Amino acid sequence: MPITVNIYGMNIYGKDVADKNNLTDMQNYIMSGSESKDLVRTHYANHDDVFDAVSYNKGGRILHMLRNYVGDSAFFKSLNNYLITNKFKSGEAANLRLAFEETTGKDLNWFWNQWYYGSGHPKLKINYSYDDAAGKALVTVEQTQKSGKIFQLPIAVDVYNGANKVRYNVWLKNKIDTLVFPYTSKPDLINVDADKILLAEKTDNKSEENAIAQWKYAKLYIDRKEAIDFFAKKSMPELAKGLYDKAAGIRQLTIQKIAASPYKSDPVVLSTIEDIAKKDFDKKTKAAAIKFLVRTADKKYEALYTSNVTDSSYSVAGAALEGLVATNPENAYALAKQYGTGAKDALSDVVMDVIIKNGTVTDFEVVSGSYRNTATSDRKVRMTEKYSEYLLKINDVAQLKKGIDDIMQFRNAIPEQYRSFVDPMFKKSFDALSKAKGTEVENYIQQVFK
Repeated sequence: MPITVNIYGMNIYGKDVADKNNLTDMQNYIMSGSESKDLVRTHYANHDDVFDAVSYNKGGRILHMLRNYVGDSAFFKSLNNYLITNKFKSGEAANLRLAFEETTGKDLNWFWNQWYYGSGHPKLKINYSYDDAAGKALVTVEQTQKSGKIFQLPIAVDVYNGANKVRYNVWLKNKIDTLVFPYTSKPDLINVDADKILLAEKTDNKSEENAIAQWKYAKLYIDRKEAIDFFAKKSMPELAKGLYDKAAGIRQLTIQKIAASPYKSDPVVLSTIEDIAKKDFDKKTKAAAIKFLVRTADKKYEALYTSNVTDSSYSVAGAALEGLVATNPENAYALAKQYGTGAKDALSDVVMDVIIKNGTVTDFEVVSGSYRNTATSDRKVRMTEKYSEYLLKINDVAQLKKGIDDIMQFRNAIPEQYRSFVDPMFKKSFDALSKAKGTEVENYIQQVFK
């Protein structure tokens, strides 16, 4: 198997962006439903299978856990040892282990057996209790994965009294581990997996006071994200604090959470989000703020939308165009036609929506060109359904066949092993066209969609 090193910790945009990317990788692995796959496999049904969420997303996270366990200096020396020892040769996971063991002097068979030659990941349920009389905090960590496999997990636990923290390095080795920490005054926060390095699903049953302390004192990106998620779930006013966070990802997350919270109409919150929409240096955050304002349906923001609809960022321009659809639909339709096939990414989604909703059969070339020029992606999968709806407006058989060809060209560009996920959507769209457009179109679809 290839050994892929995805060291997001070296991200040129800083640790917050690195941690966000790492978290996204882990979430994508978890959502992929690949728990039964070992990292090292000797057979692949298809050559593209090697590029899956286990080899890449999970593989990168495994390397990060290894880096955390041995330390930065030893990690990079071990990689250098592996590369020098195996230059001009093929390498396997066992060679990497030997290089790490030679460099660090540690027995790492347990790590390789668990993560390289094994499958799955831990699911942890974390509970807290405090015995003030004895001056002891008890943290119970239960591994709840249904596989029955028990993971060995070396982790850091930080115990906070205010901003002061004491770090404990501990091991989880059993289905249920109870960690005991002494205290003279009850801790404000016990932060399990303090380096936020574990590849795991965690149900962390903190109190509201714990979450507030985590926001104030624990500084990592994932610490702050977990706190924002908690505030949103509990509808706590502290949620708005995320609007001022240094990380664009936290500001975006907070805007999304506020949109579904009781605070979405709060005057101070609205004023802050208006400022973000006007001034934020991060384009995706600015776009998120504009989209939030669009949902208010307040026409007073029309000037803001107009000033941003030509922004160099497709995300910002697309969000602003959504705003104009709500406040000035005729202008939005004219602008959408003007962008035409040149629109990309988030802007192309909005252009397609506007033209399909407001356009006529005379817009066929614009809609068709916009669809064809969109790269193969999840976005294009979503766009296909809209394009099919637009084709229902078309009566010219030649144009219908061209539209069907557009869709089939995209469908055939999707790797075969993924078509089972999207073909039901293609079939549903083609069935609607067959039913609405008569025998010639139906026969053509049967000919090309096999």
